[in-house]
Amino acid sequence: MGYNRLRRSEHKVDRNIKKIWGYAIASAGIGLVTLVYYRLIHVNPTTVALSYLLGVLCISAAWGLAQAVFTAIVSTLAFNYFFLPPVGTFTISDPQNWVALVAFLVTAVLASRLSERAHREAILANERRKEVERLYSFSQQLLSSDNLPELLNSIPRFVVEYFGVRAVALFLPDKADIYRSGPNTNGLEPHDLQLVNLRGEPRIDGENNRAFWPLRMGVRVVGSIGISGDHLPSRQSLEALSSLIAIAVERAGAIEDLGRAEAARQSDQLRSTLLDSVAHEFRTPLTSIKASVTSLLANQNLGAPQQHELLTVIDEESDRLNRLVGEAAEMAQWDSGKVELDLQIHSIRSAIEGAVEESKSLLAGHPVEVNVPADLPNARYDLARIQEVLTQLLENAAKYSAADSKIQFTAELKDNFVVTSVADHGHGIDDFEQALIFDKFYRGRNHRVHVQGTGMGLAIAKAIVEAHGGKIGVTSQPGHGSVFFFSLPCA
Repeated sequence: MGYNRLRRSEHKVDRNIKKIWGYAIASAGIGLVTLVYYRLIHVNPTTVALSYLLGVLCISAAWGLAQAVFTAIVSTLAFNYFFLPPVGTFTISDPQNWVALVAFLVTAVLASRLSERAHREAILANERRKEVERLYSFSQQLLSSDNLPELLNSIPRFVVEYFGVRAVALFLPDKADIYRSGPNTNGLEPHDLQLVNLRGEPRIDGENNRAFWPLRMGVRVVGSIGISGDHLPSRQSLEALSSLIAIAVERAGAIEDLGRAEAARQSDQLRSTLLDSVAHEFRTPLTSIKASVTSLLANQNLGAPQQHELLTVIDEESDRLNRLVGEAAEMAQWDSGKVELDLQIHSIRSAIEGAVEESKSLLAGHPVEVNVPADLPNARYDLARIQEVLTQLLENAAKYSAADSKIQFTAELKDNFVVTSVADHGHGIDDFEQALIFDKFYRGRNHRVHVQGTGMGLAIAKAIVEAHGGKIGVTSQPGHGSVFFFSLPCA
């Protein structure tokens, strides 16, 4: 409170000094006009009166009504003494001069009042315009964030920035914290904010330059705001400000609730899709394993070749089941962000050779061509993960192209990225499907029946590449094959 009294005392002193300057300048102006017309330039009284009137209007526009009335009275006295006969006295001999003198005084006072009123209204209009501009900028800032916690922490700082107040505190009944513009918000106490929120009525403490305002959403109060400063916004601005904040808070809250609902819906959909996909893919190997085991148990006298064939089926289908479970577990790890990369500097050729070696059984009949320039820079990547990406792309190329068709690996440098491509000569992918091919559980609509898979492989590959800071994509022409490519930052 002592600080506020000191600030008000300083403002009062400043206003008094400004008034004194106004009176001094008015006196100096009258003296200058009188000196010029009385000593230097001899003109008729009408010209003198108009010059004095012009001075009155200028003083009114610059300082206000009090200084203008003072100027009018002093000008009248000077006009009478120096320019109306008998000159050098305050006596007027001609009655017409009394009329002229009174007319001049009335005209000067009325003109100064009108000028002061126009000046005051211009100032008010300019202030309203600035407040509207501030409110517009403030509303734009509020709409820039859909994150409710971030918005609540930012609102007090925005109010201080746009409205030039000293401190702001924001209270919402369903939040534990009071959101403040800074550490120094003395006087904006939680008790006052809670009281305004409960009553729903604003409270202005003019003595201490504080205002507490409810945040209304229609007839419902959603919180309250406290503002302190030497120049508080007008009541209209406070009303608009509180409404904007209430709308922004409700909007962010609604978007947050909608996001949670959408996340829950997508989670349920993902769970359902995962169960359907895994159940479908599990059924085939389980059926084969069950049939092979049943045959072994039912026919104890099977020969060694038949037993070996059935055991081979069991072994292959068990590997397939293990791969399906591994892909599902890995996809869950990438979704939860729990995968850590072992980034080292490697040549991309190392990952390509490892992928070709790992996929040797699937590549039977597929000639593989590798074109990697000798001077290609190394990249920083996790060797095992990128080899997994290449293996997935290689297996896709083998699955979806003819048995004797060639698969080509190429690598090149583009914009400080090593871009690796895998090209096949299969059926190709429609333009529509190219935008969906990397989505989880999506499989080509023309190959879902006769080609095994869960639709998780390319989604995992995309997650791995993006975790390295690269991009993955595909270009394809139906009937002429596809080219899958991905980029990795150079070391």
